[in-house]
Amino acid sequence: MRRWWRPHNVRVRLTLWYLAVMVGVLAIYAALVFAIVSRNASEALDERLRGDFQMASAMVDQTVDGGITWYEDLVEEESPWLQVWSPAGDLLYQNFEAERRPVPRARELALRADDSLLALPAAEAPMRVLTRRGRIGSTPVIVQVARSEAALREDLWQLILIFVLGLPVAVAVAGLGGYTLARRALLPVERMTARARVISADRLSDRLVVENPDDEMGRLAAVFNDTLGRLESSFEQMRQFTANVSHELRTPLTAIRSVGEVGVREHRDEAAYRGIIGSMLEEADRLASLVDRLLTLSRTETGQASRSRDVFDLVALAREVAGHIDVLAEEKRQSIDVEPHAIQMAYGDRAAVRQALINLVDNAIKFSPEDSRILIRVGEGADTAMLDVVDRGVGIDPALQERIFERFYRAADVSVGASGAGLGLPIARGAVEASGGDVMLVASGAHGSTFRIELPRAVQAPQRVAS
Repeated sequence: MRRWWRPHNVRVRLTLWYLAVMVGVLAIYAALVFAIVSRNASEALDERLRGDFQMASAMVDQTVDGGITWYEDLVEEESPWLQVWSPAGDLLYQNFEAERRPVPRARELALRADDSLLALPAAEAPMRVLTRRGRIGSTPVIVQVARSEAALREDLWQLILIFVLGLPVAVAVAGLGGYTLARRALLPVERMTARARVISADRLSDRLVVENPDDEMGRLAAVFNDTLGRLESSFEQMRQFTANVSHELRTPLTAIRSVGEVGVREHRDEAAYRGIIGSMLEEADRLASLVDRLLTLSRTETGQASRSRDVFDLVALAREVAGHIDVLAEEKRQSIDVEPHAIQMAYGDRAAVRQALINLVDNAIKFSPEDSRILIRVGEGADTAMLDVVDRGVGIDPALQERIFERFYRAADVSVGASGAGLGLPIARGAVEASGGDVMLVASGAHGSTFRIELPRAVQAPQRVAS
């Protein structure tokens, strides 16, 4: 189920992804900048405190009566926060800044005097305090200097304000730019979509415009054009197939109708009616055979035909087929010979291969002259077992050899007067391919043609193998 909030526009999705990445990158960048600036500002404040301690140590002096004095008139800049303690925790001196902004726990830090830098709460902003031991003349003392973190925090808040106000503007500009770039990048897709929308079954010859064949859109358009080309070829084959099927079915139906009409025109004797009915049954058998062949071809091409897997002897199969179909050869005074070069064990659907071999030998009988020899030769390749069917027919024109495995295509019917529906070779190839092999035309010329069945070769003894 599609979520209702999911954008339906690729440009919007790309822009949203771009903005999400941009926000993430900018957030990480802002966090790093803030951390670096904050650390540097804090270190700078610490350095100023150490500088204040050095200045205080130089500017604090002991009076004649043992008191503490501070030469404020020599200081050009604002006087730092300063307190001087005795080791016993007695406050010996504090300047005006220390009186104006007292810091809690100052005496506690003075007693500890561990040279620490601590931020302590104060009225306006936290005070960062440095406590160190020192000497005024010969008297040991504890000196405390402090500075407010107000300026530091104000600078950091200004940086945050810049981020808060600037980042949304940057994201908005980036989003607008991303949407513009996505729109321009996907503009070829829009044009291809508009072009593809008008292509119908009657306009499969139209093609998409390939603006740049080297980029992704150009390759997409090229692949789509290739698909259109294959669809156009498939539609043309389907139209041709439909026309051929109509023609093949019309012939026996017309013959049945004609014979029936002749039979009912006048009264005839029993023998005449038997002849008419016999002719009609013969045409009905031809029609049933054609339908069976079409169903076989359809199941083979769609992979619905159930196939077993056998290891079988090709020589035995060739001899079985020769004996089965020899009666057809005898009608034309032809001979069928089996020439085994080796005992070859093949792997595949034996029944399908047998039917394919019968179709090839049947074609050889049809297209070979009378008193000729048809050869079934058993051989082997590197890892294949082969069955060659060699005839002595008139051969196939080289320009037509690529089409002989098309349905209903007959290259030599007219020249030799052979009959057939043009389905034998397609059915043979489909059956053998389902067994992992192939059927091909090896050679064809004025002295005949050679068709070959190639199958995976098996080396073990014949046995049944579960599919």
